[in-house]
Amino acid sequence: MTIFLDGELSAAETDPSTARFRVIPVPLERTVSYGSGTGHGPAAILEASVELERLWRGDQPCAAGIVTEDVVDCTGPLPEVMDRIADRTRAATQQGQIPVVLGGEHSLSYGAVRGVAAACGAPVGIVQIDAHADLRLAYQGERHSHASVMRLLAEEDGIALAQFGVRALCQDEADARARLGVHFVDAEALVTGNTLSVSLPADFPELVYVSFDLDGLDPSFLPATGTPVPGGLGFWQALSLVESALAGRRMVGCDVVELAPEPGSRVSDFTAAQVTYALMSLA
Repeated sequence: MTIFLDGELSAAETDPSTARFRVIPVPLERTVSYGSGTGHGPAAILEASVELERLWRGDQPCAAGIVTEDVVDCTGPLPEVMDRIADRTRAATQQGQIPVVLGGEHSLSYGAVRGVAAACGAPVGIVQIDAHADLRLAYQGERHSHASVMRLLAEEDGIALAQFGVRALCQDEADARARLGVHFVDAEALVTGNTLSVSLPADFPELVYVSFDLDGLDPSFLPATGTPVPGGLGFWQALSLVESALAGRRMVGCDVVELAPEPGSRVSDFTAAQVTYALMSLA
């Protein structure tokens, strides 16, 4: 299996006992509702990462150490898959490391966030970049759907949620936002206002998990995703929003999800890999 930044890392930078980041590939594809291919997302990101430069905005995040774990087994009932994901992110967090989960479909965030939250022993909030709110009660009969993952986390675990870039949601999700106290700034306001900075509510948790659904980016930047919705965020804009949201807070984990690689094109794969490395730099 290809490791993240393969060929760029020294032996010391891949030492599991000292590496700051643990990359966890999760090729989950079970509840996709439109385009398919997210099961191939983690491998494509890892392959593209080989072409990244170590230097990013004047810094070398990889110098803190990056370990790539074995792929999570995504067979069997979805609750069991979520438990396996949670075991991985919990173990990484308990060791003082930052789990970087590569998807796969967005439903995996349920397990990933729960594992991190259990290990932190303190409230954790989610900063979500996404074209969709993912606040449905269930979708196509599946509670563990990519379309209901954030509602599960907010309702069952009381996780605080801040959403940026949404531009496709149903009335039930709009109602859930109000009932659950979700903080949000949607894509239309962000894009038309060329907004590069946001603030979280004063009572939002200090510890933050960043969930970056790649369809939050406009399809002109990243077309290879299951549901490419027009009117999305720009590459630099999305990263700037995350960076500003993290001001005064600490990122304790992240995921990059919903890449559905297109045969014959590597634009989206490379963009997803760059987003992943950029998120490491924000930690």
